Amino acid sequence: IYGHTTKKDLTSMGSFLIMGVVGLLIASVVNIFMQNGAMQFVISIVGVLVFTLFTAYDSQRIKALYYQTRSNAEVTQKLAVYGSLTLYMDFINLFVFLLQLLGVRRDH
Repeated sequence: IYGHTTKKDLTSMGSFLIMGVVGLLIASVVNIFMQNGAMQFVISIVGVLVFTLFTAYDSQRIKALYYQTRSNAEVTQKLAVYGSLTLYMDFINLFVFLLQLLGVRRDH
């Protein structure tokens, strides 16, 4: 909702969010070998934060793309599919990190 309603331009966050995802990937691979519970907890918190921001960023980007292409029905239909898949992946990743976060908290 924040990404759709805010007046602030979130497009500058894109490169930082990509770096956050790459950092999460590297930290997760390292943690596979280290098996550190505290590191898993931090990875889960950062993952929830990154994908919450990614959801806001993507919803604003989809809205901007719609306003640019709304005169072309074919492009708008393709954009609808692209946008729904993008948000779907954001929510899936957010849900996975939330499950990891709750699973780590129950283990302790």
